[in-house]
Amino acid sequence: MNEENQTTVADFLLLGFNDLYSFRDVLFICLFLIYLATVSGNLMIIVLVTFSPRLDSPMYFFLGHLSCCDLLLTTVIVPLMLDSILTEVTISFVGCFAQFYLFGSLATTECYILSVMSYDRYLAICDPLHYSSAMNLKRCFHLAFWCWVLAFLLMLLTAVQVGRLKFCGPNVIDHFFCDLAPLLQLSCSDTAFVEAENLVVGVPSTFLPLLYITKTYMSIFCAILKIPSAIGKKKAFYTCSSHLTVVCIYYGTLIVAYLFLSKSHSLNLNKVLSLLYTVLTPLLNPLIYSLRNKEIKKALSKFLIGFN
Repeated sequence: MNEENQTTVADFLLLGFNDLYSFRDVLFICLFLIYLATVSGNLMIIVLVTFSPRLDSPMYFFLGHLSCCDLLLTTVIVPLMLDSILTEVTISFVGCFAQFYLFGSLATTECYILSVMSYDRYLAICDPLHYSSAMNLKRCFHLAFWCWVLAFLLMLLTAVQVGRLKFCGPNVIDHFFCDLAPLLQLSCSDTAFVEAENLVVGVPSTFLPLLYITKTYMSIFCAILKIPSAIGKKKAFYTCSSHLTVVCIYYGTLIVAYLFLSKSHSLNLNKVLSLLYTVLTPLLNPLIYSLRNKEIKKALSKFLIGFN
């Protein structure tokens, strides 16, 4: 195509769940209620971790950051998705670019925070005598800081390359948010470099933390097996069971969506899997920690009594 005949796309049309148009009211209500529950649950965790002396420990400090990341991630995606269910939604190129960048950065931040939380559990179980000195307040702040900064800087490399792509039409994205795959499909530029850069930077940023978490938990399980008493084993495993559950849910949906189904023609299945890690996982995280953690239950009860 000649350069002079190319037209630059100024905005994109998000189709969302157009195949479920006849169920749009029910779908909107369900997702809206899930979003409200997600916001409420993660805000509850953030408030409790911030103000409850009972939760003044590194494990809950990182849990607060995880809830903050979940809250931001679902807020970047869900409001626009809800709008697309009821009406035809167009998003500007800048808005689409910003959503893609923020979503990718927050998803990567969550991977880093989960890996730092596994490091915290490793020290607590495998090296308890040095835990207090190793996970002091300064170290916790540094770890949390670099989880956020490193993720946003690395994602910026991919985002800049996506921002330089040309879009000549069509401008229809068959998804409910601006993900990388549909954007590359719509571009009239050569996307080989962007795909290679995303493979070199993005994949290690996501799966190296998973390898670290796996190695960490292998060491944790070995240490737990060496504990002589059954009560001691149960108590040690209980302290990391919530985190392990969250890791399995989050990475399970990511791996299936981006590794096994990245080339799939089942767009509806990709949308469902995308819902799992953009909507359901941020909802499940506070539920898992609040339902399985006695300290959070006690802190919540005390907070509610004091509030009344």
